[in-house]
Amino acid sequence: LVSRARAHVPSVAAMEEFHLSLSHCVVLRYHWIEPFVRALRERLAPFHRFFCVADQVKVYTNQNKTRTFIGLEVSAGHFQLLELVSEVDRVLEEFDLPTFYKDPSFHISLAWCVGDLSGRLEGQCLRELQDIVDGFEDSALLLRIQWEQIRCKSGNKYFCFPLR
Repeated sequence: LVSRARAHVPSVAAMEEFHLSLSHCVVLRYHWIEPFVRALRERLAPFHRFFCVADQVKVYTNQNKTRTFIGLEVSAGHFQLLELVSEVDRVLEEFDLPTFYKDPSFHISLAWCVGDLSGRLEGQCLRELQDIVDGFEDSALLLRIQWEQIRCKSGNKYFCFPLR
């Protein structure tokens, strides 16, 4: 996918790590970290493991249009992700931090580039990338993700919240 996208935008780079965001990036004061993590742990404890499918190629830009991303949008599992976001948002509100988008497009970013190059990646490029995804022999299995845990990164520390 990245090599095909580079035919349209040579500066496209593959993501080093894959993730699906359930919140904006926020700044936590040092003394907030422990109570924030504790609140997240309590809110996420009742959730069970689930599957989602990410199989729709989509182009995204960040809010200030300084980065463009190629991602796989979630087509199944959206409801469960909305429930998780609702609980994460409640914790964010406790700390007067901004909550997530009202109507989020859950996705896994695969590649990125600097600037707003969405116009060059949409249209023909997007169709070519979707054809590649649709052509995977076992795409239904490859693009199915089991959610076993939620992770929170603060600085260089990761906190894991296993799902039941």
